[in-house]
Amino acid sequence: MKDSTHMEPAGAVTRTTRDLVRAAMSGWLGTAMEFMDFQLYSLAAAIVFNKIFFPDVSPAIGLIAAMATYGVGYVARLAGAIYFGRMGDRIGRKKVLIITILLMGASTTLIGVLPTYAVIGIFAPILLVALRLIQGFGAGAEIAGATVMLAEYAPVQRRGLVSSLVSLGTNTGTLAASGLWAILLAVLSEDQLLTWGWRVPFLLSFVLMVFAVWVRRNLKESPVFEERPDVVDGVAMSRTEAEAAFQEEKEKGVLEAGLRQRKGKAFFLALGLRFGQAGNSGLVQTFLVGYIAATLLVDRSIPTSAIVYGSLVGFVTVPVVGLLGDRFGRRPMYIAVTLLTIAFAFPMMLMIISGSTAALMLGMILGLNIGVLSLFSLESVTMAELFGSRTRFTQLALAKEIGGILATAIGPVVAATLTAVTGSWWPIAAMLVVYSLITLLSAVLSPETRGRDLVRLEDAV
Repeated sequence: MKDSTHMEPAGAVTRTTRDLVRAAMSGWLGTAMEFMDFQLYSLAAAIVFNKIFFPDVSPAIGLIAAMATYGVGYVARLAGAIYFGRMGDRIGRKKVLIITILLMGASTTLIGVLPTYAVIGIFAPILLVALRLIQGFGAGAEIAGATVMLAEYAPVQRRGLVSSLVSLGTNTGTLAASGLWAILLAVLSEDQLLTWGWRVPFLLSFVLMVFAVWVRRNLKESPVFEERPDVVDGVAMSRTEAEAAFQEEKEKGVLEAGLRQRKGKAFFLALGLRFGQAGNSGLVQTFLVGYIAATLLVDRSIPTSAIVYGSLVGFVTVPVVGLLGDRFGRRPMYIAVTLLTIAFAFPMMLMIISGSTAALMLGMILGLNIGVLSLFSLESVTMAELFGSRTRFTQLALAKEIGGILATAIGPVVAATLTAVTGSWWPIAAMLVVYSLITLLSAVLSPETRGRDLVRLEDAV
């Protein structure tokens, strides 16, 4: 049984500034790698995979098939969220984060050496899907683990700012992947790109994986995990052990609160908060790149460059939104950002189809920063604060991945189908509005979580 020293409030387990910096770098690197891997794939799916892995179909069907393969990874992410989320809540965050980054890095590197359809026929897309599944299995808990680790390390008064570094990791990964693709599209011919050029970004991810693993091996465990009243010798009690423990008067309050609370409300609120960011991301960062090139017949380097510039602007947007969340609260900021996204959805699409390259790029840059990165900055801290420490990793991972399946994975396929059927751009704007309305409603129904004690085992609602 734990002695009384383990029953002290949050803060009894301390970390130095150096520990916090290392945790921030770990979260930033891992999330950067996850989003670099997935952005590399999503851009490849939009630009070349329909030609090298699905060459025997029409361009429209090839794009839909490539986007569907992109979406397959999100099914594996859900399995990874369940498996690694439970492991992270049981044995700690650090061990899980080392495993997930190894899985992601290895599978992404191997995509870079895959033979194409022209070489091995149908086995090429089969192998692509298999590696995509392995990549997704590891990624299913990566961003959740990084989010939990950073939120649990951060000083309470700056939790929004520190947690937003996870979002900067996603931004860095998006920038790196988009930048690599922009360079390839600018310097390589069509034949060079399809023959060998597309492989280069996937192979380069190996270097980032090695560095990220090194950083994480030297990272200390989350202080909140170590301070949890249901953790003994680095391992969480089973429910049976915890049930017996809270019968003792000295542990009754904290343990019973976590075990007896009915779960569900916080999870569905978190899922709704996730919906806007996830859906908008799939449309702006994935679908629009292919749509602009294939349907509007604009040079594909233009939307890719817009994502690069938007990601650069995001290095200001993300921490500023994190700071504003610390200053004014999570709930008011969520409401403000989602209302702004809804108001901008149709003007953004009008800018994209205007025929002006400058207007197209400005529309994508603003759309990325308002509807995706701002929401991600808020999501990084709010979802961690909504959940109790006993199931935080699992619930956060599931909320992120189910939201990803319902919005990010399915969204580009639905958008490709609707735009093909209608022959118009308006379904894209309508989908942005619907996704953002779901998040707006969830924000209105959510409690304010700023400053919550993350050691508490029960959810915020």
